[in-house]
Amino acid sequence: MPLLTINHKTVYRYTRPVAFGEHRVMLRPLPGHDLHIRASHLEIEPQPMQLRWIHDVFGNSVAIATFDERADTLSFTATATVEHSPAEEFALTPDDPAYFYPFLYDDEEFPDLLQFVTPQYGDPNGELSAWARQFLDAEAPTPTFKILSGMTHGIRKAFVYRKRHEQGTQHPLDTLQTGSGTCRDYAQFMIEALRRLGIAARFVSGYIFIPGDGAHGYVGGGSTHAWVQVYLPSAGWIEFDPTNGIVGTRDLIRVAVARDPRQAIPVHGTYLGSADAFAGMEVDISVVAAGEEAEVGEGVQQAEEV
Repeated sequence: MPLLTINHKTVYRYTRPVAFGEHRVMLRPLPGHDLHIRASHLEIEPQPMQLRWIHDVFGNSVAIATFDERADTLSFTATATVEHSPAEEFALTPDDPAYFYPFLYDDEEFPDLLQFVTPQYGDPNGELSAWARQFLDAEAPTPTFKILSGMTHGIRKAFVYRKRHEQGTQHPLDTLQTGSGTCRDYAQFMIEALRRLGIAARFVSGYIFIPGDGAHGYVGGGSTHAWVQVYLPSAGWIEFDPTNGIVGTRDLIRVAVARDPRQAIPVHGTYLGSADAFAGMEVDISVVAAGEEAEVGEGVQQAEEV
């Protein structure tokens, strides 16, 4: 049960003091049977007039900050120590109702899963559907794990990972046509592909722990990370990271789950002032095993809204 410490600092800089609108902060890890929070702290400068915590529609912890003073810098520093207990690698048995695809969701569960089965993006020429169907055997049925594993590793092998400085997540068709994207793009692309097959999938935002030996060849460290959860009858929500080819929760620390990436932005808010007042944003993140000291500047700077 390794203990991991997460340090996340986001700083917004302005050319002159500005007033701040409401900011929503989603940086607190999402606890569960495989992830226990030992300590968690959020520091905001300048101090907000009010800070309140809510659970959003998906059960994520969200801090909502409002401000009554102007400043030329706004910073959010979140620190958490978690006990991470990833389950054994996921596997279905022939007795599981979802062992083969196609399968049916339970009548009582399906209404709650409908939002995660319904595609969110257009696919006028059927390109996403065609890409998804290449993982099906020529003659049905196909082992479900074969589809999920094939997609996860297929994206990692066939697509080029790149950091993108534009805000948000690109359209899944752009990811397919360019063969490249960020972890958020990969996750959204795989989600849409699965939904085209009628498989419930949702977006996960969080962090990835990269062991010191670097043997796994992970990418996506030093910034927030994103991956996919898939819901299977009797198995529940299972994690798949197409950026790194991870199946299960090994080295993945959940912070938020959502139907769409726009619902899981780690820090989101507004300021009152002209566009040229914004000078830039810096994000520094480290995830280290408890007892190890993160080197100063270990995180990377990003200009996108993460």
